[in-house]
Amino acid sequence: MRILIADDHALFRDSLKSLVAARGHEVVAEAADGAEAVRLALETEPDLVLMDLSMPGTGGMDAIRRLASERPEVKVVALTAFDDDEHLFEAIKAGARGYLLKDLEAERFFALIEGVVRDEPALTPDLARKVLREFARPRQPSGSDDPDALTDREREVLERMVDGVTSNRALARELGVSENTVKFHVRNILDKLQLHDRTQAVAYALRSGLVDPDRGEAT
Repeated sequence: MRILIADDHALFRDSLKSLVAARGHEVVAEAADGAEAVRLALETEPDLVLMDLSMPGTGGMDAIRRLASERPEVKVVALTAFDDDEHLFEAIKAGARGYLLKDLEAERFFALIEGVVRDEPALTPDLARKVLREFARPRQPSGSDDPDALTDREREVLERMVDGVTSNRALARELGVSENTVKFHVRNILDKLQLHDRTQAVAYALRSGLVDPDRGEAT
């Protein structure tokens, strides 16, 4: 995996770069502020950008928005010390594919960022629950409101995602299909609902009532 690290602390960048290299990945660029991160991401086209939110000049949040707009195929994960809901929700809304705290253990950190390349959200269970609760609140939907936009199979995939089955491998096992077939269905879901990632798809499904989270419970 080709990674760009954006953080204004050189010592932290050096430490993270060593960990990334030890894991067999490549750091293709380093940035000390958001503007530099955007410029280098456009030049080097990394698989993943690890973006600190608090940097001088152009901050990480603005950089996430710019990359989501100008180069949406570049996946960005916020890597930050901010452990509060406001920054979490803003980063996800801006287009981040995940939100990880800097005190995360190395094994868990790499498991989550390696999942991002497979279009899996990089969120710990606690943060994922916060995001789902926030996006499940009633509000004007941002995606399509046509329940007929999805095929029966796509609805089934979305239901499994709402149940917490989000990885391609787990979805393929649940549905008895290949991982490539799962990727195809997930991409169709995101395109039809005009959403960016699986986290937003699950939140939209709950918010809009497209999937009933209590559908399997006895009444």
